[in-house]
Amino acid sequence: MHGGFRAGDLIVLGGDAGSGTSSLALAFALRASAMGSPSLVLSSEYSAARTFERALTSVSRVPLETLRRGSLDDAARTALSAAASHLRERAPVILSMELDGVAGVTRAVDAARGTRLLVIDGLEALLTDPSSRDDALAYAVLACKRLAVTRDMVVLLTAHLPNIDRARRDLRPVLTDFGVRGAVSAHADLVLGLFREELYQSDSALVGAAELHLLKHRTGDRAYVDLYFDAPCLRFEDVIEA
Repeated sequence: MHGGFRAGDLIVLGGDAGSGTSSLALAFALRASAMGSPSLVLSSEYSAARTFERALTSVSRVPLETLRRGSLDDAARTALSAAASHLRERAPVILSMELDGVAGVTRAVDAARGTRLLVIDGLEALLTDPSSRDDALAYAVLACKRLAVTRDMVVLLTAHLPNIDRARRDLRPVLTDFGVRGAVSAHADLVLGLFREELYQSDSALVGAAELHLLKHRTGDRAYVDLYFDAPCLRFEDVIEA
């Protein structure tokens, strides 16, 4: 499909709390939809209305707080109008995630026919048996891979990093941080780790700096890219464009 992802792939995007995985996953869906690949976003973090609000601020580059307060100047109104027009034509389908795990995800995919990219935000919302958390989430990762293959689409799954060792010197994500019995490493085709150093150090020079690491690529090499995170607009950009 457009953007370098291949149908049948499971992509797992992980990061520490507050790193912006939800914003980056939504950006992938917005880009895919804009390029003609229908996308479905299932969010456990926000309602469908609030997720669309986040999409609107990202596309328009009007800060979310400005949008919510309604304190718009002429330039902001023009930008929002253009973004809304664009999203009417090419927005992903955005839904709140149901609470019955992979079964609910499958129903949503069946209802949104033609989906080429499915974003599940996030893995922890697929937990249906809290008494055996790691086993249940490991099964959910495998089920997401099967869904990608059987429906011939890309599944992008966000995840927190429950096994991160905060005592280590370098807090950039590694595969073992994902936990869940190693299921992410075993079943994902691509594993992406999002890192923002400003979460750990108070330094104005680090504001907005972000790194996206390719921790696993089933058919290629590992790599990373420098990004800039525009927090008021919930928007990641290549540092060359920022």
